[in-house]
Amino acid sequence: MIGDTGTVPAIRPAAVRALHDRVIGPEHKALPPVAWGRTVREYLATTPHLDELQTPVLTIDRGALDNNLAVMAEWVGAAGVRLAPHGKTTMSPQLWGEQLAAGAWGVTLATGWQAQVARRFGVRRILIANTLVDPVGLAWAAAELADDPSFDLLCWADDVVTVEAMDRHLAGAPAGVRVSVLVELGGPRGRTGARSVAAALEVAAAIERSAHLELAGVGGYEGPFARDRSPAGLAAVRGYLDELARLHGELRGRYPRRAIVTAGGSAFPDLAAERLARTAADAEVPTTVVLRSGAYLIHDDGFYAGLSPLIAGRTERPLRSAMHGWARTVSRPEPELALLDAGKRDLPYDEGMPVPQSVSGSGAVTAERIAGTMSAAAHVSKLNDQHTFLRLPGGGDVPIGSVVRLGLSHPCTAFDKWRLIPVIDDADAERPRVVDFLHTFF
Repeated sequence: MIGDTGTVPAIRPAAVRALHDRVIGPEHKALPPVAWGRTVREYLATTPHLDELQTPVLTIDRGALDNNLAVMAEWVGAAGVRLAPHGKTTMSPQLWGEQLAAGAWGVTLATGWQAQVARRFGVRRILIANTLVDPVGLAWAAAELADDPSFDLLCWADDVVTVEAMDRHLAGAPAGVRVSVLVELGGPRGRTGARSVAAALEVAAAIERSAHLELAGVGGYEGPFARDRSPAGLAAVRGYLDELARLHGELRGRYPRRAIVTAGGSAFPDLAAERLARTAADAEVPTTVVLRSGAYLIHDDGFYAGLSPLIAGRTERPLRSAMHGWARTVSRPEPELALLDAGKRDLPYDEGMPVPQSVSGSGAVTAERIAGTMSAAAHVSKLNDQHTFLRLPGGGDVPIGSVVRLGLSHPCTAFDKWRLIPVIDDADAERPRVVDFLHTFF
C-alpha cells in the first residue's frame, strides 16, 4: 500500500525545512524584540537560552519528544498494529515529519482544511477521522486524487444522507476518481457515528451504490465511553470496540480493494489493539488495523498522565510530559495568593488546571528548584484571560518577579494558542537552551 514500501517520501523535507526561513515578528508570543526581523534559522544561530525569552511561554522538551517517539514506535510494533497519529494535536508539520520518519503509517486529521495543510507539506496518506461533506473540501479532494495517483485519502461517513450528499457534491469529479470512505460506528452517548451495527450496514450499502465513493473499512472513537480505567469504564470501551470488530466482520467480502479498521485515541490504545488486531487475520482483502493516538508525542502532566497505558506503573518504558508553561509572578496581593502572567490565552485548562512544579527566585526562566518555596498543597485554582491564580496554603516564597514552571494537561488545547513554540534541550536543566522552534497551523 502507499507509503508502506518507503519508495515514496511520506512528507516533503524541503518544505518542512523552509519553515525556518520565516521571519520572526511581534506576532510570535514570548519572542524578544531582538529576534524580530531575523529568520527563525538566524535567531537559532545565536544559541538563545530560555531565560532570554519573555513570559508567559510554552516550551517543548526535546528529550521527552525523542523518548515518546521511540516508546510509541516500539509499542505499536509489538502490538501488531499501525499508527496514523492525530495531527490536529500539534498541527506541526515538523512533528508530523518526525512521526512519519519513526514509522507512522499516515497522518490523521479532523477537517478538510487540516488535510489541505498536510498536503501542502506533501503528506502522502491522510485519514480524515470525520465526515467530509463540505463541497469545497470534496472538490479539493477529488482534484488532488486525480492529480496524484499515489496520494491516499480516506474519510468517514455515518449516515445514508451523508453519503448521498457526498455523492452529489462529487458529481463533477474527474472520471475514475473515487473517495475512500470508512463507515463510522458510534454508540449511545457517543460522539458521531451510526448508533448501531444495523444502521452502519445501511451506510455501507449506500457507499456501495455510489458512483464516486469506495467502501474502504470501518472506524470509530472509543474515548466517549469512559473517562477512567475503572472496571466499568474498561468494560464499556471493550464493548464498543467489539461492536466495531463485529461491523467489520459483517462487511468482510464486500470491500473492493482493502479494509482499514481504525480506533484508538491516546487514552485507550491498548484496548483498541487488544480488540481489533485480530480483525486483520483471515481477511479476504488486505486489512490494516490503524490506531490514531495523537497526544502520546507530547503527553502531559494531567489528563493523559492518568489514563494512558504507557505511564510509569503500567509499562517499563513510560511516556514523559514534553510540554511546560513558564509564568512570572506579577502580584502577591494576599499571603496565600500569587498571580502569574499566564492565562487562558496561553495555557490549556479544559482538562485540568496547570500544576506548579518549580520556581526560580532569580527572576530568570530556569528550572532551578528552591527548597521550601512551595508546599505540596500549592495549586492553581483558576485562570483568567491573562492571569493564573496560584494558591499557596500556609504561604510560600514565590516573590514578585520569580518564574514558576507549570505542568500542563491536554496538548490539543496547548498548541493551538501558539504559532511558534520554543523547543528546549532539557526542562530540568539549570539554564535550558533553545534548540529549535515548532511552527503550528491553527
